[in-house]
Amino acid sequence: MNDLNNNITIAVDGFAACGKSTLAKALAKELGYIYIDSGAMYRAVTLYFLDNSIDIEDDLSVASALEQIRITFRNIDGNNHTFLNEKDVENEIRAMRVSDFVSPVSTISSVRRFLVACQKEMGKQKGIVMDGRDIGTVVFPDAELKLFMTASPEVRTKRRLLELESKGISDYSFEQVQKNLTERDRIDSTRSDSPLRKADDAIVIDNSALSTAEQLMLALTLANEIIEKKNIRESVNG
Repeated sequence: MNDLNNNITIAVDGFAACGKSTLAKALAKELGYIYIDSGAMYRAVTLYFLDNSIDIEDDLSVASALEQIRITFRNIDGNNHTFLNEKDVENEIRAMRVSDFVSPVSTISSVRRFLVACQKEMGKQKGIVMDGRDIGTVVFPDAELKLFMTASPEVRTKRRLLELESKGISDYSFEQVQKNLTERDRIDSTRSDSPLRKADDAIVIDNSALSTAEQLMLALTLANEIIEKKNIRESVNG
């Protein structure tokens, strides 16, 4: 683990099912950093809205619901789990009923303001890796390292199917999952409030043909170079 005074913030953005979370989790583990899954936070809000029949067209209902939501993360047996109001919802938020609804929920400005505020608070101490769609552009525009992940549509669809199957969800076809990903990309990229886009200073990693080990090694090399430069600056100025 690096000296706490020399910790950095790492933002990992990109399209759905392009390996953001896989990379971010592994990178945080290697660096001894905290991993924050921003996508899980939007999914948790979506789950709450679905379970409580919140009308997302009703601003007052949405605002009232947000006041009742508390999202935290815990490491259980080496895995990151999302808790919604103290309940472990890690598997529930990955279900397709949430996937089908999360993008419309994420376009709501009050939801984005609420979660961005939560994320900024989580990141105040640095030494974190956060993945999402607007981390490098909105949440942490001053992050020392920004990565933008991408992969071919076919690869992304296969990855999402494997993720669903690993959670015991096998009711969806390749075509259904690909349609869901395509629609999410469209909504996320065209929304008026903090749309998905690559930050000007982000480094693009196309991992269509990369193994998880290869992409981790690439990202770790980039992170360590920045940390080393920061250490040198601190030594010179210290």
